[in-house]
Amino acid sequence: MLPIRSLGATNNGLASLILNQASFAVENILAKFLVELIKADKPDVVVGIPTLGLSLAREVSLLLGHKRYIPLGTSRKFWYDERLSVSMSSITSPETKKRLYLDPRMEPLIKGRRVCLIDDVISSGASIKSGMDLLEIVQVSPISIGAAMLQSDKWRKMFNSINPNMIPLIKGAIKSPLLKKRKDGWWPESIDY
Repeated sequence: MLPIRSLGATNNGLASLILNQASFAVENILAKFLVELIKADKPDVVVGIPTLGLSLAREVSLLLGHKRYIPLGTSRKFWYDERLSVSMSSITSPETKKRLYLDPRMEPLIKGRRVCLIDDVISSGASIKSGMDLLEIVQVSPISIGAAMLQSDKWRKMFNSINPNMIPLIKGAIKSPLLKKRKDGWWPESIDY
C-alpha cells in the first residue's frame, strides 16, 4: 500500500513512492520488474538520476550483470566542469535551484555507449528531461528510460511537446494514475496507459 499525497488545494492526489523509505526487498522487486522491461534494449551502461534514482540505478545495473553504473550528481565537486552541468528541477522540490552534474571522469564511460537513464519516479518528467539534456551535452541519447513508478501521465504531455518519439523508451515497473478525491475515497481520474 502506498500513501496518497494530496496535491495542494485541488481534489487531486497521487500514490507516493519514496524509494529510499521502502525495504530492500521492495526496491529489489521493483528493480527486477524494471530490468524485465529494459533488458531487450541491451543497455551497455545505466545512468542514475539523483537522489532517489541512484539506488535503483545501482540495483538495475547489478541485475543486468554490469560492473558499475554512472551516478549523476547535484553536489558540485571541485574537479567538476560547469560545461557538464544543467539546471534541474523536480516536482517534489520545485523551489530548490539545483544543477545536475556529470563527473568528467565518467564521460568516457558513456560516450558511444547504449545508455539507460534511470530515476525512481517519473511524474512531471522534469528530472528525466534534465538528465537527457546533460547526456545531450556529451552527445549521448538514451536508448531507454526507466523508473520504479510512472506517476500519472503528466510526463507524457511534456515529452509530447519536446519529442514524442521518446515516449516508447520510457518504462516503469508500476504505473499510478492521477487520483481524484470523492466522498468514498480516492479514485483514478483517468487511465491513459
